[in-house]
Amino acid sequence: MSASTTTAAAPQRPATAPAPGRRVIDAPMRMFHWLFAASFAGAYLTAESEHWRLVHVTLGYTFAGLLGFRVLYGLFGPRHVRLSLLWRRVAGLPAWLRSIAAARTGPAVNWRQGQNLAMAAALVGMLALVVPLVLSGLGTYNEWGGGEWLEETHEFFGNTFLAVVLAHLGLIAALSVLRRQNQARPMLTGRAPGTGPGLVTHNRGWLAGLLLGAVVAFGAWQWWDAPSGDAAARASGPEHSGIAHRRHGAHRDTDSD
Repeated sequence: MSASTTTAAAPQRPATAPAPGRRVIDAPMRMFHWLFAASFAGAYLTAESEHWRLVHVTLGYTFAGLLGFRVLYGLFGPRHVRLSLLWRRVAGLPAWLRSIAAARTGPAVNWRQGQNLAMAAALVGMLALVVPLVLSGLGTYNEWGGGEWLEETHEFFGNTFLAVVLAHLGLIAALSVLRRQNQARPMLTGRAPGTGPGLVTHNRGWLAGLLLGAVVAFGAWQWWDAPSGDAAARASGPEHSGIAHRRHGAHRDTDSD
């Protein structure tokens, strides 16, 4: 029997499946990211509507609650989600800017580091803006101090947050083109292409499920705790919010007369 016949008769090995890549983002961080984005988008779109005021307020409180989760997870979670790690990246921005000025006489500028620093700065900016955005919204809703200055402040921080979000999305799109790799995919799959050890050893899907459940439960509580039995009226204005207890109580007193 010839060698060619033996080779042809040999069974073909199945093709090896492509490696899934390294896990770089765990499930709680991905869940936080998408809930955070959805809360802001929904709150921004309902900001000018009295009919959807309860939805706007609920999303605002959800936004603040998600920030609380991120802070706690960043303090007590695994190393790759620590806020200290994010801050150290941002703290390197001044040194990188100085490297640009010294590029003519020193080593070449590390542009990849600059791209990563810009991404980290955008993330820190969004987290920092949540506090004044939510506080000014709470003050507007409860009429702290009167006047329109709180409403204008709330609108200013909302538009500023939107600008940072757009810059963040633009940076992701630009990096995807420059690096020829979809930079948003890890936030969907949790994995980045490549070999070697991943950053995430435990996916913690259970924690992501708890986070989603808490957000859904809060939204449902807000909806059903509204005093009106009509679903459309529940979203019609601040007097129907389950958060504004003083208005809630006044409504019940009126009904009892």
